[in-house]
Amino acid sequence: QVQLVESGGGLVQAGGSLRLSCTASGSIGSFNSMGWYRQAPGKQRELVAVISSGGRTNNADSVKGRFTISRDNAKNTLYLQMNSLKPEDTAVYYCYADVARGLYEYRYWGQGTQVTVSS
Repeated sequence: QVQLVESGGGLVQAGGSLRLSCTASGSIGSFNSMGWYRQAPGKQRELVAVISSGGRTNNADSVKGRFTISRDNAKNTLYLQMNSLKPEDTAVYYCYADVARGLYEYRYWGQGTQVTVSS
């Protein structure tokens, strides 16, 4: 069982920055892709950013040029650096990890961390 614990959310003014962290109970060097989703009130969960085991990244169009995803395998931690925040970035942010177990791949989720951007 893999546990993911997020931190770093909070209240920030528009134009500000936050860095989210997601620390895993296991060695993320053995994980497949990891990433971040977000869910705003009344909206579907949206994929924000993904990073592969090899370090390739992909961001949603809505956050390109503002958000950066990274992973530190030595610290078993996934990050999301969020700059130039906008009120529409307000949401609960969830990290996930895709972990191979034999022939199967399982997705594990963090508990979520609230990000609120005031105008």
